[in-house]
Amino acid sequence: MSRDQAIAAAARHYDDGGFMADLARRVAIPTESQEARGRPHMQRYLVDEIKPSLERMGYAVRILDNPEPEFGPFLAAARHEGADLPTVLTYGHGDVIRGLEAQWESGLSPWTLTQRGERFYGRGTADNKGQHSINLAALALVIATRGRLGFNSKIMIDMGEEVGSPGLHAFCKQHADLLKADFLIGSDGPRLSPERPTLFMGTRGAINFDLIVDLRAGGHHSGNWGGLLANPGIILANALACLVSREGKVLARPLVPKAIPNSVRMALADCAVEAGEDGPAIDAWWGEPGLTGAEKVFAWNTFEVLAMRTGNPENPVNAVPPKAVAACQIRYVVDTDPATFMAAIRQQLDAHGFTQVQVKPWAKGFFPATRLDPHHPYARWAAGSLERTTGVKPAVLPNLGGSLPNDVFTDILAMPTIWVPHSYAGCSQHAPNEHVLAPLMREGLQIMTALFWDLGENPPAIDRG
Repeated sequence: MSRDQAIAAAARHYDDGGFMADLARRVAIPTESQEARGRPHMQRYLVDEIKPSLERMGYAVRILDNPEPEFGPFLAAARHEGADLPTVLTYGHGDVIRGLEAQWESGLSPWTLTQRGERFYGRGTADNKGQHSINLAALALVIATRGRLGFNSKIMIDMGEEVGSPGLHAFCKQHADLLKADFLIGSDGPRLSPERPTLFMGTRGAINFDLIVDLRAGGHHSGNWGGLLANPGIILANALACLVSREGKVLARPLVPKAIPNSVRMALADCAVEAGEDGPAIDAWWGEPGLTGAEKVFAWNTFEVLAMRTGNPENPVNAVPPKAVAACQIRYVVDTDPATFMAAIRQQLDAHGFTQVQVKPWAKGFFPATRLDPHHPYARWAAGSLERTTGVKPAVLPNLGGSLPNDVFTDILAMPTIWVPHSYAGCSQHAPNEHVLAPLMREGLQIMTALFWDLGENPPAIDRG
């Protein structure tokens, strides 16, 4: 049997409805990790759906408790074919964001896979049931076509990613031997554009914090006290203006990289960020001047204001408010040290006279940044496989613009990471009407079947240090 035959089998698995039948069953299980009602379904998803599928493929499957017992369990599975073969870990998450049933378009439900044209709607179709279902199906197709994988495979399914993967770091430390592998191949996030296969090898980090101006105990009538009492909303607005310009340039320069590495700049040279049919119009004037759109998203740091509040926005009254709060976030790349960010903000505020502005990091608002060099042999190998399958040069992103718990693989399990996304930016993940595109599902099955075929036939040179 050949690589081409395996790819053809992947196309048939999609065309005959087998893949979508699997996905429909999985979407129907309401694994909402943000809602208490979703907790009983976490175990059911793993026990009734994923475990039997993997056991039919010859995997030894274990469902293990979360070190944080109030959250969902983990699944760990392994298929061992030889001590001298490479071992790959495949990760996915089976939990989903809350359903928001009442907000979906008429005729759509988050728990029913529904096709409209080239779109398949349902919660988890894009994030992440559809994506890890592609990878599991691709592994099964290689086994069915060749009779074996040709490598050792380990699989982990997380049931808490949408609430920050509580317990994941402790779980990976506790079960490091069980999860040990040469590298990771996972799927999450969007392609750079729907038409172009994409690889990314890490994620930007995220650190959240509040800026607070708290001046007094209560509000005071603006007619009697306006002009006499400092307004915290105005102070906070001006404080933000000393941190970020009106064009979005970060003015506190210790918060951004000193430079973009050449390998990163070269990888991004042919990567254009496109809004797509359903995306917002890109403001080319916004952000760090002199950078391309791709460099702004994948190679630079951004300072965002996520929310602001002063007074009572829902029912304003004629009073000078006592307090103002801005919820802020820095998305950052590995070329900067997040441990320095709060001090840099404090220094910038003090230098501009805003000593009354408090800087308060969130207790749970931190994702570390990770990146694998775009020239790494594993990245070049994966890019070559994708191009051979599709005939299209893939977009190679050093890291995703968003955040994933990728540091558990790079830092705790000490392995390089390759991510091949099967979604697109306009998929409405985390919103009503989440969906995937049929052509991406079909091509994703072919891409991953070929990638796993290549891993068994012509793997990259494995570096075990």
